[in-house]
Amino acid sequence: MGGVEDDEPASKRMKLSSEALIHLSNGSTVKESIVGSSRDLMARPPQSDGGEEVVGSKGVIKKVEFVRIIAKALYSLGYIRSGAHLEEESGIALHSSIINVFIRQVLEGDWDESVATLHNIGLTDEMIIKSASFLILEQKFFEFLDEEKVMDALKTLRTEISPLCINHGRVRELSLSIVSPSHCFTVRSPKQNTSRARSRTKLLEELQKLLPPTVMIPERRLEHLVEQALGLQRDACMFHNSLDEEISLFADHQCARDQIPSYALQILPAHTDEIWFLQFSHNGKYLASSSHDCSAIIWEVYIWHRGTGELIEALPGHSGAVNCVSWNPTNPHMLASASDDRTIRIWGLNNLSAKQKDTHGNGIHYCNGGT
Repeated sequence: MGGVEDDEPASKRMKLSSEALIHLSNGSTVKESIVGSSRDLMARPPQSDGGEEVVGSKGVIKKVEFVRIIAKALYSLGYIRSGAHLEEESGIALHSSIINVFIRQVLEGDWDESVATLHNIGLTDEMIIKSASFLILEQKFFEFLDEEKVMDALKTLRTEISPLCINHGRVRELSLSIVSPSHCFTVRSPKQNTSRARSRTKLLEELQKLLPPTVMIPERRLEHLVEQALGLQRDACMFHNSLDEEISLFADHQCARDQIPSYALQILPAHTDEIWFLQFSHNGKYLASSSHDCSAIIWEVYIWHRGTGELIEALPGHSGAVNCVSWNPTNPHMLASASDDRTIRIWGLNNLSAKQKDTHGNGIHYCNGGT
């Protein structure tokens, strides 16, 4: 399902406009051809079991994929020259020459040529080829209608779109667009409701979702991998009790145990019977409680790990069963608990923990506290 290989030097590959490179996902595997001295050969990076060069201590990150994803991120961020320099210096192309041609054809509206190129990319799944062809020809159809070339649009529908024999419901909707021009606006997808250049860029994004990632790298792939890694670190943090914006890329994330609010800052004994419910307000400034004493007052919870159910901390203080716990939505170091002992307790950090902030050790980041 991958694309063809490209062994042309970076300097000879077809150039795309900066606008296209910013918006597009690209790629297919590329063979490197690097000639160097014996010293270069001795310093060659390690290889995976499959013979490909790898980076990282685990030997699982393929160098070609890694460089291509970085280049894609640079282009997506608007660093066009930096992305081009990375391709040239590494000798690793972001995408193959045939993908370059395909992208140019789509952006320039060379519909027949782009469909022909699509068949030469090296895809083995016939349904993917048909679905991608359908999207391209649909764009061709709508642009004919925009130019009031109704007969050309009808010909495209009858001789090119319909013979694909897929998405019959959509074909009927396109037919209605010819019969009733006003229906055209309801039939178009959001990608076709903008200017022609913008619409073609959106078309490429839709095509990217259909084509294998080895052919065109998914949009924002590097960001997705980083967010996934941060999410895994957060979920693996036993005592996680910090805001997401406090998680840094510069060190592994780990919250310290003393950041669990286990010190009773205040006891609220106003209720005269069992307290059944309490909840902080969204702004974190108010706490509401309700009791069997038929009163509600604007003013505890063991702490368990939400994901694993493992006991993290036992908070002594209540003399009856704890019925409800509410964490302050704007202060992760404060919680309130309500008990059958007719009291509410506000829990927070002790003074020692509050003074310890931004402590680091061995590449591990301890949020808002020490180890």
